[in-house]
Amino acid sequence: MHFSIPETESRSGDSGGSNYVAYNIHVNGVLHCRLRKEYGANVLPAFPPKKLFTLTPAEVEQRREQLEKYMQAVRQDPLLGGSETFNSFLRRAQQETQQVPTEEVSLEVLLSNGQKVLVTILTSEQTEDVLEAVAAKLDLPDELIGYFSLFLVREQEDGAFSFVRKLQEFELPYVSVTSLRSQEYKIVLRKSYWDSAYDDDVMENRVGLNLLYAQTVSDIEHGWILVTKEQHRQLKSLQEKVSKKEFLRLAQTLRHYGYLRFEPCVADFPEKGCPVVVSAGNSELSLQLRLPGQQLREGSFRVTRMRCWRVTSSVPLPSGSTSSPNRGRGEVRLELAFEYLMSKDRLQWVTITSPQAIMMSICLQSMVDELMVKKSGGSIRKMLRRRAGGTLRRSDSQQAVKSPPLLDSPDATRESMVKLSSKLSAVSLRGISSPSPDTNTSDVHGNYAFEGIGDEDL
Repeated sequence: MHFSIPETESRSGDSGGSNYVAYNIHVNGVLHCRLRKEYGANVLPAFPPKKLFTLTPAEVEQRREQLEKYMQAVRQDPLLGGSETFNSFLRRAQQETQQVPTEEVSLEVLLSNGQKVLVTILTSEQTEDVLEAVAAKLDLPDELIGYFSLFLVREQEDGAFSFVRKLQEFELPYVSVTSLRSQEYKIVLRKSYWDSAYDDDVMENRVGLNLLYAQTVSDIEHGWILVTKEQHRQLKSLQEKVSKKEFLRLAQTLRHYGYLRFEPCVADFPEKGCPVVVSAGNSELSLQLRLPGQQLREGSFRVTRMRCWRVTSSVPLPSGSTSSPNRGRGEVRLELAFEYLMSKDRLQWVTITSPQAIMMSICLQSMVDELMVKKSGGSIRKMLRRRAGGTLRRSDSQQAVKSPPLLDSPDATRESMVKLSSKLSAVSLRGISSPSPDTNTSDVHGNYAFEGIGDEDL
């Protein structure tokens, strides 16, 4: 979870001489609500102290960073993070800030194949409510709703989706997407789990099977799933026979099946400023990269070997400047950094600079959560909140998931990749870096799945 709180205004009282600065809270990079007061002083961590005098630009930036860290700490607190009271506070604040009245509206939700599902909701309905409405429209059984989530995406020219974030329980999907005031932002329904073993539960249902099938065909068409010419021929043959389950069984064996792919970005591995394409799935982050004079390569970072990770944000200053009155109004630079176990007793920080760093962090956290649930013998099925009447809503008019067209011919320009060794010894490594002295441990996401790793995992 990421909160960014840039400076928005500064006012001075005419007679009292009091000065204050108002801050806007950005959740996952999007304006969410305005911080007006402390929330539950006896429950929340100590609020960053205020200063009595007019703040300099540097002090304003320092205050912004303190508030951002404060809100991150609050949202990651187990008690508050799962608190419906706190989440409803954020939802109300979001609605009030965007000045959206509570009324009935139509909301368009896309499936992975681009099919539009139109649901009637209230503007004040939260993510779970909207997900429930979409499931009802598609006739997806109640017990399978927890296998899917709603995502905020930006639709690209080729029809592929650039994932902004997974919609959370503390926000209102209608307000979140309309407040961006751009037609390129959409809400998409996609499966929310990573382990393909859970496909079996979903595939037993006709609607669930069709949703998985449509998503997989779309991922193949956009190059997210890596397919050879022979595999492509086999998949198309199964399509022609309308053998959806067999199609998915074959797809499950393919590299990057069920992965989320991010836009091209930059990493400091294996060398600083290295252009990479990051994909998340199967309990790993995959980095596709090309070193000078070499063909496309892939390196995999297993989530079980990440000791911790953090997301940081910064606003680059003008060249030669140490402070700026406009600091906080420029483009925010986001970085995901994780400490990785390269070999036994050897940890190294790897940093990825990307506007989608927060989404990457969310993926890592959900993969860890899924691993821990599986380790404990639990199930990923979610106990959905029941309404006062005790039943989930059902739609009067239902909509079938359309079958996608046959796969196009494989892209002849798409080149094969060389897999880097599991220990990444095929590339040169930087020296092990250490966290900076001013790193606050509350900014770091500890990885519970890291514990108990033995030599056999290396």
